Amino acid sequence: MADDSEAPGRPVPEVLDEAECLRLISPGGVGRLGYSGRYGPTVVPVNYGVHEGAIVFRTAYDSPTDEDLRTGIEDAEYRVAFEIDELRPETREGWSVLVRGSVGHVESEDERASVREAGVEPWAGGARELFLRIQPTHVTGRRISRPPTAG
Repeated sequence: MADDSEAPGRPVPEVLDEAECLRLISPGGVGRLGYSGRYGPTVVPVNYGVHEGAIVFRTAYDSPTDEDLRTGIEDAEYRVAFEIDELRPETREGWSVLVRGSVGHVESEDERASVREAGVEPWAGGARELFLRIQPTHVTGRRISRPPTAG
């Protein structure tokens, strides 16, 4: 059986370098935060922004996310995964970026003022005044596209 993965119009996977991944996610939007919570593996959607190389998002104080991501140890940070993608189902194209790193609560007022510059506005109602920041340590991505057909 012939390999038709390179046939015209067939999807072409591409590994993205870190610079391209960061370019794709820099406008902000919605991503999925993954971590090991008190009830096991947890994945939640959050509105995010990118500020000074970090991913920033907001949640409510004393929310399950806040509680799960507090280590109880001063200056300790929790390891998380953060996934962002853009999909075009009609053409079966898109990209996906996975960021791994540590997340920390933004505690000082100076830091809070700085991360506010990311302009993150959560879609969910209610007070979401707690800022969290992910410092990326590993960034990977993939793009699926279709080459133009000869015509």
